Amino acid sequence: MRSSLLSHPTADATERLARRRAGAKLGWLIHASVYVLVNLLLIALSAASGRGWAVFPLLGWGLGLAVHGAVVFLTTGGAGIYDRLVQAERERMARQPGASH
Repeated sequence: MRSSLLSHPTADATERLARRRAGAKLGWLIHASVYVLVNLLLIALSAASGRGWAVFPLLGWGLGLAVHGAVVFLTTGGAGIYDRLVQAERERMARQPGASH
């Protein structure tokens, strides 16, 4: 379904795709904000207890946040690898003489 949205975008399909991408990016920003706030609290609690245990949730959750960010920003518009590959393929096909489109 994704390729059909990209190959023949209508105003409706473009709007849906734009909203989905914006929603994915907003979801990551919310995830990152919660990560920062919760981990600041955990760091404060860890420091108050005199131990350095806060590094473990910081690293574990940080890995999850990094993966979430990679998925969102590498697969959505602008920075999307998929979109760049599709565009490069379209351009390559357009340059081929006698290619049917």
